[in-house]
Amino acid sequence: MENTYTNPGSTPNANILDDVDYSLYQASGGKRFANWLIDRIILYIFWRIFFMTIGIKIATGMYSEGDSLGVIYAKIYLMVIILDLFMWTAIEFLGRGKTIGKLITGTRAVNQDGTQITFKTALLRSLSRIVPFEPFSALGNPSYPWHDRWTDTYVVDEKLSRLPGAQA
Repeated sequence: MENTYTNPGSTPNANILDDVDYSLYQASGGKRFANWLIDRIILYIFWRIFFMTIGIKIATGMYSEGDSLGVIYAKIYLMVIILDLFMWTAIEFLGRGKTIGKLITGTRAVNQDGTQITFKTALLRSLSRIVPFEPFSALGNPSYPWHDRWTDTYVVDEKLSRLPGAQA
């Protein structure tokens, strides 16, 4: 059965984004660095509180009698990576593209078309950040690090940008 319904006043096969008026201005390298620095300070505070409260209990629970020091470090490192991925993915997704650093600097992560990032995109951005030397990919002007390139996202300055769905 074929659907022959057409909406009165609309043109068939029209792209719904044709009438979207948006402009994106990438955040400066200085704002990107400020985001990174603020987020690292928040992360450090989080980990200090976490390990002082329940992290030590979890780490000692993962300890086995025959574990070498290297195995213990690897288990703790894996726990930190998993919790770090979960935390930053949740923050960036629930914050609609914002981390605490981005909130303070007035920036936001968006898809290349200016739309809000999805949970999958936030997760992929977080996974991309664990690649060794990834922070060095942010050097340069404009700053376009790997976690943006690989996920087709930008970090934009909200004051200068006009995003889809925003008031004109």
